[in-house]
Amino acid sequence: METILYLPSHEYIRIDGNTGYVGISEYAASQLGVVTYVDVPEEGDEFDAGDEFGAVESRKAASDLFMPVTCEVLEVNEELADNPRLINNAPLEAWIVKVEIKDPAELDKLMDAEAYAKYCAEQAH
Repeated sequence: METILYLPSHEYIRIDGNTGYVGISEYAASQLGVVTYVDVPEEGDEFDAGDEFGAVESRKAASDLFMPVTCEVLEVNEELADNPRLINNAPLEAWIVKVEIKDPAELDKLMDAEAYAKYCAEQAH
């Protein structure tokens, strides 16, 4: 079974073994509106948990992206360069970067779907 965990800044990481797919949550996509541009890192770039790794821009706002875990970027979702709206259509499928997770213990610090839903509900009030 796939596990999806979340940061308070609305990034998710979908975990598949030692690999993670990082993107923005449905909540974040709905708050941003139509995504017009995604700034992504390069393959091979390394990040620590909490590092800024790019940005998502929409007609309404630009939002920095933060890495959920210490990792190395294995792949960048090239489809987003031509069609950033994929994030609006299916945020959990339109990952931004595929990463190799360096320290699985960091995953324990992230929110599961239930905790994240509760967090989002609190943000809305």
